[in-house]
Amino acid sequence: MPAKILLTEDDPSLGFVIKDNLEQRGYEVTLCQDGEEGLTRFRQKQFDLCILDVMMPKKDGFTLAQQIRDTDQHVPILFVTAKSMQEDKIEGFKKGGDDYIVKPFSMEELCLRIEVFLKRSTPPQPENFALGDFQFDCSNFTLAHSSGEKSLTQKEAEVLKLLCRNKDRVLKREEILNAVWGNDDYFLGRSMDVFISKLRKYLKDDPRVQIVNYHGVGFRLEIAS
Repeated sequence: MPAKILLTEDDPSLGFVIKDNLEQRGYEVTLCQDGEEGLTRFRQKQFDLCILDVMMPKKDGFTLAQQIRDTDQHVPILFVTAKSMQEDKIEGFKKGGDDYIVKPFSMEELCLRIEVFLKRSTPPQPENFALGDFQFDCSNFTLAHSSGEKSLTQKEAEVLKLLCRNKDRVLKREEILNAVWGNDDYFLGRSMDVFISKLRKYLKDDPRVQIVNYHGVGFRLEIAS
């Protein structure tokens, strides 16, 4: 079955070019020209990936991403933006985005990013970790506690899994960035801090579980006995 992609782009010419190129590569693409239409179509069918333009009429990409995350924590979200400001990139990650690509971009770059996400979205081998009072199910992106269960995004789960696999070892910032995002770009480093902050918030119900920051070096997952 071809991977199903939701594409929101308010520029008709660019939208057509992206849709046509992706369909030639075997993807099934649903093109929407504003955020409200994008949300409607998302609710009508299941998608394997969402490509969201940030600046759109009726509903911007950040708002759309947040509303998608209200119902689906797992579908990968890739922002397409003409903005290159660090604050905009960080805002995108805060709203639940997994990655971004800045206009103008090549179709080859876009397709490579799509392939990476779709490969990571294939069901992995079951892998579970006990984190104090928490149970982390990597394959289902869930963090369970007596107080409830939290669904993680794909990127949140990948960061936490990497920390779990290297428990009690300081993971350098560039190690995490290269393993999860594929490069150690400065702006991605700032965005990674957003993900670490979210994970700390999720784990706060057990004070024995700590993600310790070694300033300028990296992070270490520590679990007190």
